[in-house]
This record gives sequence, C-alpha cells and structure tokens, in this order.
Amino acid sequence: MKVEKETRKLLQMAVQRRRRLRATMHCLVIGYTKEEGGERTASLMDNLMGLLRIHVKRGVNLAVRDVLSSDPYVVVKMGHQRLKTRMVKKDVNPEWNDDLTLSITDPNIPIKLTVYDHDTFTKDDKMGDTEFDVAPYIEALKTHTNLEEISSGTVLSRLQPSTSNCLAEESPIYLSEGKIVQDLVLRLRNVECGEVELQLEWIYFPGSKTFLSQ
Repeated sequence: MKVEKETRKLLQMAVQRRRRLRATMHCLVIGYTKEEGGERTASLMDNLMGLLRIHVKRGVNLAVRDVLSSDPYVVVKMGHQRLKTRMVKKDVNPEWNDDLTLSITDPNIPIKLTVYDHDTFTKDDKMGDTEFDVAPYIEALKTHTNLEEISSGTVLSRLQPSTSNCLAEESPIYLSEGKIVQDLVLRLRNVECGEVELQLEWIYFPGSKTFLSQ
C-alpha cells in the first residue's frame, strides 16, 4: 500500500509539472502572437528549441536615482519577448530572486537587460543596460548529453570577460543537481556603476523541436 501511495504521488506530481509547463507555453505563445499576429503561432512552435529560465538573482552597487536610494526592477528582452522582475523598494543592492522564462527559437539573438528605477509620478529612470549571448550555453547543452557520467559541480566551460561582452567576471557553465546551468555577473553600461547577477537553466518540454531529448 505504501509503495502504491508513493507511486500515485509521483504520478500526480508529474501531471502537475506538465500542466504548469503547458501554462507557461500558452503564456509565451499568447505574448508572442499579440506582437506578431496569430499566423506566427505555428511557425513559433515549429522552430522552438526549448525554454530558457533566467533566474535574476540580485543587483550589486546600483546607481542612486532617488534622493538616497532607488526602487529598481529589471526588464529582459529577446526579440519581441519582454519580461520584468518585481520592484524592490529603496535598495541599490536588491535581491530579486525572480525566474523569467523565454522561448528560444534563434540562439543568436542577444538577450538584453535594462534596470529601471520605479517612480510613482514621473517616467521610470534608466539605471543602465547590459546584454549576453545564450549561444555558448546552448553549445554546452549540445556537447554534454550524457549527464549521468558527469559529477555535480563539474565545470564544463568558462567564458572570460572581454571588450566584446558585458561580463564583469568569469562565467562558468557547470553541472548542478543533474542540470547544466550558467552563472553570469554582468556589468551595466551607460551608467556610473552597477552589476546584475543571473543564472541560466534550460527547460525541455514534450513535442518541442529541441536538439536534445530528456
């Protein structure tokens, strides 16, 4: 009986995960078609490689835009997709810890982030912008498919800061709890100071034209 209960529980959890994933996909497709028109839906699904979860961790030493502090939030854009984090009041070192999910059809499109200071009665002030390429992360996913043979914590590749990117420090791509993730610390441009810390994670879903299978 105990085994049967555990089995039923696992099946219920699997069904719930599938429902949440379908809901996420529905929101992404609806958001896309509002911008591009309903006729693009089929094309989006045909070209969809998978979903990229961006865990927006925190901001570090952000610029002051109010009297003594700022009320920052982050807007993430990729092509016609636009998402944003919650706003944190009066904090230039905010802990957002928000998960934003993008649909990936072309890994060569850069992902752009802009930090804003929320204002109640005037237009929100910009607090800098930055961007990163998802292609190196996807290349690591393609290269390392036998994850059961890799120990957790193993670094698969490292990206170095340069004048051609916005990395503030080395960016490792590594295995964590059976998943390949990438940590990024991005310096903000067009502002006096500030960095944003992210973590990337790939999401697979049934029926996608992805380059890997779970």
